[in-house]
Amino acid sequence: MSSRIPPIQCLLTFEALARLRSVTQAAEEQCVTPSAVSHRVRQLEELLGAKLFGRADFSLTTEGSEYLAHVREGLQSLQKFPSSEAVQGKRKLRVAVTPTFARSILMPRLKTFTDAYPEIDLTLQVSIPLLDVVAEDADLTIRFGTGRYADVEHVCLFKDKVTPLASPAYIREHGPFEATQDLEKAKLLRSPLEPWRTWFAAHQLDWPEPLDGSSFNDIGLMCDAAAAGMGVALVRLKLGAPWLASGQLERLFDEDIPSPHAHYLCWRTGALDRWEVAAFAEWLKKACIA
Repeated sequence: MSSRIPPIQCLLTFEALARLRSVTQAAEEQCVTPSAVSHRVRQLEELLGAKLFGRADFSLTTEGSEYLAHVREGLQSLQKFPSSEAVQGKRKLRVAVTPTFARSILMPRLKTFTDAYPEIDLTLQVSIPLLDVVAEDADLTIRFGTGRYADVEHVCLFKDKVTPLASPAYIREHGPFEATQDLEKAKLLRSPLEPWRTWFAAHQLDWPEPLDGSSFNDIGLMCDAAAAGMGVALVRLKLGAPWLASGQLERLFDEDIPSPHAHYLCWRTGALDRWEVAAFAEWLKKACIA
């Protein structure tokens, strides 16, 4: 076998695939795509000059079983470091995040990460959804869109559903809203992040995308506008949760439909080689499921 030490991400992926025996599950655990799992295993086999998996069920070869024992022993040793005493200075981590995701999803959970990793100095930077305007030096980026990102590796954090929301006062004044057709009399707040045509098409309404009315490129600002009584907003339920929980916004209808977009965690190839980047990526994916 080669004397060259393989990249850590290849070793982590090999261990995960050997344990889970599923490319999909290994990809989810490692916060990478299934194709990245296959690529890393092939890279590791080429470096070692040995076949690690023998069959389609991902059972290990004799060489694979022997190497797995060494990999697990090495990873267990590495997990003991860095301790807060051993680290000379804190590790820096920069994450670019969309504003409302930060407000509704990240900030309520972030203390669990900073408590678990006091040796990491985290810097949050604002990105603009869909336009992909981010700080160039971000280690990780949270994007909102279709997931077709050829320039970076990425994993879906979560999908969401949308439904019209408005303030209680607006609903009392302009309601009742008993059928989706009743939206015709409402002032619709607009955003390129959540076009109304998604809702119209799901309810067989042959209405054009609204061209008039206030428009926002941030869902949080649109929620604030709706809470102030400016009109009806089409809002993703997970992002709108704080306004719903506080009673500032209410649903017009019981029904909701899938949003055509989702939130993705993105990174440049090789970024997860740094343990602080990999730690945040793993934590965030689990936090979004909880």
